[in-house]
Amino acid sequence: MLRGLRDMKLDEAVRINHHLLDACAALDRARMAIAGLGKAERIKLEESFYGIVGALENELLQPIYEQYPDLEPPKSDREPYAYICELTWDEVKLPPGVTEQQFDEIIFSVMKPTWRKTSMMVTYVMNRCKELGLAIEGEVIAARLKVLSDSDRIEGIGDLRSWLHSEVRLKD
Repeated sequence: MLRGLRDMKLDEAVRINHHLLDACAALDRARMAIAGLGKAERIKLEESFYGIVGALENELLQPIYEQYPDLEPPKSDREPYAYICELTWDEVKLPPGVTEQQFDEIIFSVMKPTWRKTSMMVTYVMNRCKELGLAIEGEVIAARLKVLSDSDRIEGIGDLRSWLHSEVRLKD
């Protein structure tokens, strides 16, 4: 824990918070650089990377926010980042007349070989489904993207359940 948080002065907390938020931005740039690596290298680095990010948020920033709540960014700014989709593919029931293969074709029709946030891909697939007259929720799309990544049919980086902390692309 940070040096005697109970005794930390506001000006110290502000300065430390500023530097930690700079570190978060640097880690986000590092995450993008890691995304450019081959799958084996990415997998090796991801576990450590997300452990560092979690420690930064939970063990460094959160204690500051507990002592000085006004320093914490508004929850409305942070909620999308905390969103985790817990739906798994085995819990999904596609609309009548839609097969997994057809659903995969819809997903592949909007994917590119460049990295895109999972949230962006969910939106693109949802829009394409609406054009086709299909009411398919974002959680269903995200669950399928995870299956496609886990089965090595697409590439994914990060925890695909966390839409803004993960990315997907077509395999090279």
